Amino acid sequence: MNGLTASLAELPRIGEILSLASAVIWALAVVLFRVVGRKIPPLGINLYKNILALALFGASMAVFGETLFVPQPWTRVALFVLSGILGIALSDWLFLTALAKLGAELTAIVDCSYSPFVIGLSFLFLGERMTALQTFGVALIVAAVLMITQKKGDAQLSRRDLVSGVVLGVVAMLLTAAGIVMVKPYLRDVPLLWVCTVRMAGGAAGTGLVAAFHPRRREILAPLRAGAGRWLLPLASILGAYISLLFWTAGMTYTQASIASALNQLNAIFIFILAAAILKEKVTPLKLAAVALAFGGALLVSFPF
Repeated sequence: MNGLTASLAELPRIGEILSLASAVIWALAVVLFRVVGRKIPPLGINLYKNILALALFGASMAVFGETLFVPQPWTRVALFVLSGILGIALSDWLFLTALAKLGAELTAIVDCSYSPFVIGLSFLFLGERMTALQTFGVALIVAAVLMITQKKGDAQLSRRDLVSGVVLGVVAMLLTAAGIVMVKPYLRDVPLLWVCTVRMAGGAAGTGLVAAFHPRRREILAPLRAGAGRWLLPLASILGAYISLLFWTAGMTYTQASIASALNQLNAIFIFILAAAILKEKVTPLKLAAVALAFGGALLVSFPF
């Protein structure tokens, strides 16, 4: 280990601390992305944030004296790049699309499907096992997601946007979970900044390719050229794609995945509170019940009681 990786490894409980910090910072970034998303399409936001974050990670490696040329099998490097394509390029694009359709509060509920996907994929590929309580937790989260798809009476949200937003959000969480589970066994073998930079390179390249061949690319990129979200977009990108991602990856590296995912899942509560306070999104009994079910389910899934 070297540079930032060695410094963090010496700190007690650093994995838990950074996992919690990641949840708080990501929640704030989601609220800001929601505001920016009213002017800029999700693909445009994703392209901007990934390029900016890649530049910041590259600069951070230079500051800490680290290099991209870490001795690793090319197959493992390719795995980290693929992880970035799935977990950043595709997942974040779908997540931002869901956010634009659903709003921050409903997206926070859908976000709770992340933990079951991590546990399920770990069961399939890493040999981990689910307890009866974890299975019950999955059922609670599924119930919460189904609950919000039955939401009626909101003139601002059509049934089509509601269902498509939930589906996109769930798929986004599946891709996020797949992106981290596939590289989890190797996180301690390579420097933290190297992991973040290589994954973000995959994310930026993947998003760039999608944008380049998208039939509506001019329309998607026009708000960026016009300077929409002049200060909010850089701030949201730094918080969500640089600081939060760095802390999230470190949390996954320096503590158990179950503990990290439980602390990460606190973002649902933070997003719910910030959306009500900042975005003035309407808090309803149905939303409160759904977020309570989803969060309770996430805790049961994440902690092996």
